[in-house]
Amino acid sequence: MSPLDAFTRHPAAVGETYGEHFVFATGVGGRMVLAGLACMLHGIFPFLFERTGSRAILDLHSQVTAGARAKLTAPEAAATIQATIIRSAYF
Repeated sequence: MSPLDAFTRHPAAVGETYGEHFVFATGVGGRMVLAGLACMLHGIFPFLFERTGSRAILDLHSQVTAGARAKLTAPEAAATIQATIIRSAYF
């Protein structure tokens, strides 16, 4: 396995280039961070961000499970994720 494979294997599995996957994943991650901060503020001030967390979860779920990702069956997705985790444990 070449070092380049580590960067392209998973994006190719979901039908994306490395750049496309980078943009998508960082967008999802950023949205999760912001939603998490809103949820933490909601815990302190219950009158703020009353629907932000649940809306973010629903929106992110629809984004992550759409497109080429939807074509992966649950067992295939689980196997891909597990293999990635196992391989990354060696780096």
